[in-house]
Amino acid sequence: MAISVFDIFKIGVGPSSSHTFGPMVAANRFLAELDEAGLGDNVGGVEVELYGSMALTGKGHYTDLASMLGLEGADPETLDSAGIPATRARIEREKALHLGGRRMVPFDPETDIHWRGDKTYPKHPNGIAFAATDGKGRVLHRSLYFSIGGGFIVGENDSIHPTAAMGDNSKPFPYTTGAELAALCAREGKSIAQIVFRNELTWRTEKEVRDRLLEIAAVMEKSIEVGLQGEGEVPGGLGVKRIAKQIMGQVKEGTRGGDLFELSDHINAYALAVMELNASLGQVVTAPTMGSAGIVPAVLKAYKQYAPEASDDGVCDFLLAAGGCSIPVKINASFSGAEVGCQGEVGAASLMAATGLTQALGGSVTQVLNAGAMALEHNLGLTCDPVKGLVVVPCINRNPLAANKAVNAVRLTMLRGDEPARPSFDEVIKALYLTGKDMSDKYKETSQGGLAVVWVDC
Repeated sequence: MAISVFDIFKIGVGPSSSHTFGPMVAANRFLAELDEAGLGDNVGGVEVELYGSMALTGKGHYTDLASMLGLEGADPETLDSAGIPATRARIEREKALHLGGRRMVPFDPETDIHWRGDKTYPKHPNGIAFAATDGKGRVLHRSLYFSIGGGFIVGENDSIHPTAAMGDNSKPFPYTTGAELAALCAREGKSIAQIVFRNELTWRTEKEVRDRLLEIAAVMEKSIEVGLQGEGEVPGGLGVKRIAKQIMGQVKEGTRGGDLFELSDHINAYALAVMELNASLGQVVTAPTMGSAGIVPAVLKAYKQYAPEASDDGVCDFLLAAGGCSIPVKINASFSGAEVGCQGEVGAASLMAATGLTQALGGSVTQVLNAGAMALEHNLGLTCDPVKGLVVVPCINRNPLAANKAVNAVRLTMLRGDEPARPSFDEVIKALYLTGKDMSDKYKETSQGGLAVVWVDC
């Protein structure tokens, strides 16, 4: 499986790429396996098994709902979030699933979804299994999958080793590290965005790559626009109010300090808007995850709004560099909060926003990588301790903070010229991996430590 920037940027319904998007993808893969085995017409029922982090935070992440939607054949990119409540109500009322969108089979969410938070497979904390049974309850086919972050799914027998899953040798310019990417740029006399673009031509034409990048950018901008209209409380019962619209209104009225805070407040409103929408089962783009989906869109929107040279070409370069520079993180560390904490989600997203903006502003290869290193470095150690397993606290506010951090990393980098970063891009990614491995499981998307246990009035 070669990694494309469009494996990094995926359109779907929030709130979690690993716990919502991933289960839908896994369920679709399970349906395909049933068809390949010729078992589709023999299925008399299905069961879902959630393990480790999938069970411990699954309620807050709508993992049960996502699994049911996936078993009905829902595609994360085309799913209309407005119809989700009615679908859930129908399944619970009729106690049946429209399996693969073709035939009804008995299914009771209360008894056919098994929450096994006390069991974790060594392969990855996010385990999910689907079992198809005949009319007498005998198992016809069962598959175990792992949702490894950013919407990526691997099967029980698939290699989870990052370099084995990377498959970059199919590309004209394969790389696994920032140093290798920089060497390719030097050898070819190309920017990072240009090298990544050439790699994308492995799967698409030039027009298709450009059109898809602009489509991704458009969905990001729409998520901001829709989020800025939101009012009331964020779902989940924590009493957290949507404030993106309020902040934007104050910015427009000039009541928040004028020019001193103008850029920061725009970025705050944009990132909050995306995350408030994400928490409400809205459509967003993984960048690289849904828990960090507000960071890249906020900085990209700020680039379009404030950079005099902003253009569609700049937007494409932004996303190519951001996606391309995240691939070494995917290969050598992880995007998964359940594996390495929030540093793998928000930290990676901050890196992406910083590298993308530096590229769009005409920064050198060294500056692009330096900005990414700085942004990620100052998110190291960030825990994933969601209150009630929701992508609300601390996730929502964490996005605008990291987006502003990315912009500042770009500013600090470009003021310094081409001075080599210490630590380097690759060294910071290694530190992310090692820190994640050392981190207690309480702080890796289990809601068993940190804010999740000190917030006691929920």
